[in-house]
Amino acid sequence: MLPTIHRVTRLDLTLEPRRWAFAEERRAEITAYFLARQREIPQLWNGRVLLACDPNFASDCFSARYFETDFASFLAWRDWGCPDDTVFNGFGMGALRSSDGVFVLGEMAAHTANAGKVYFPSGTPDLDDLDGTTVDIAGSVAREVTEETGLTIADYQAAPYWDCVVSGGSIAMMRLLDSPWSGDVLRQRIEVNLAQQRSPELAGMHLVRHREDMTSAMPIFVTRYIETVLKNVA
Repeated sequence: MLPTIHRVTRLDLTLEPRRWAFAEERRAEITAYFLARQREIPQLWNGRVLLACDPNFASDCFSARYFETDFASFLAWRDWGCPDDTVFNGFGMGALRSSDGVFVLGEMAAHTANAGKVYFPSGTPDLDDLDGTTVDIAGSVAREVTEETGLTIADYQAAPYWDCVVSGGSIAMMRLLDSPWSGDVLRQRIEVNLAQQRSPELAGMHLVRHREDMTSAMPIFVTRYIETVLKNVA
């Protein structure tokens, strides 16, 4: 089934205490799986992340409840096909678009959990993305864009809306970020920044001008989003 897209102007995302039966009942399997993944990718760290439940689209608002868990449980749940379908990964993505209409995506480095995948700056929310009990996805997107590319909020204009792409066990809250630079200049600026980082999350940049520029390394929710935007501006 193709991902569906809901456009909203408001996000109502709150953190609440919740026990996650999947993480508790399969703890031994999760621990063993994470240790095996760490042997493959030593840089993996079992920090705290935020997953979500009870998604709801009403009028111009997307709401959901988040809860705290460990990265190992999230990774196992994701890699095992999202066996608990009451939970989803609700994250923000900064859809970088250049002044000449080119989308700029990054290829994840070999030391990351998504090595080789190509998509926009993003990350599963964590404790740094909390403002009290509110999950600040706008702040999360700005932070991830800066960490991955070196760009700051002064380097782009964020759209006043979110395109929420529902796909399997995830809801990607996509925010269009329009840059004043061309695609080639934007890529060059990011690559200069990556070369200065000791252990960058990105191995390189990819430009998408047309549908033909998309590859199998791009998740389906990303290609679905790009196709929709390109169609609307054609």
